[in-house]
Amino acid sequence: MFSMVRAVVRPEKDNDVLAALMDAGFPAVTKFSVAGRGKQRGIKIGEITYDEIPKTLLMCVISESDKDFVVKTIMEAARTGEKGAFGDGKIFITPVEEVYTISSGIKETAPGEVEEVS
Repeated sequence: MFSMVRAVVRPEKDNDVLAALMDAGFPAVTKFSVAGRGKQRGIKIGEITYDEIPKTLLMCVISESDKDFVVKTIMEAARTGEKGAFGDGKIFITPVEEVYTISSGIKETAPGEVEEVS
């Protein structure tokens, strides 16, 4: 079984997270620039409220057995300071039943289990 890891992180931390994942042996990551807000409901500066904060969404599909290690790697790289700070982000995990590689026509239903579907 596979898991999809989606991490919403501060834009200034995305390169740190990508480097940490690469060093840990997980180079396959999709990166999106996104905007939104969490529990903080935006930032108020003076009279202006910014309710859409720029963030980066990093997405990868990994083996279920690697999930805890990948989550820990992301958390350590994305955290601001030792204790973290409000707005450091979130990590979402969802199950992935199958993976298809378009170029080869290979279907993966579990790590190491492949089937050609062309």
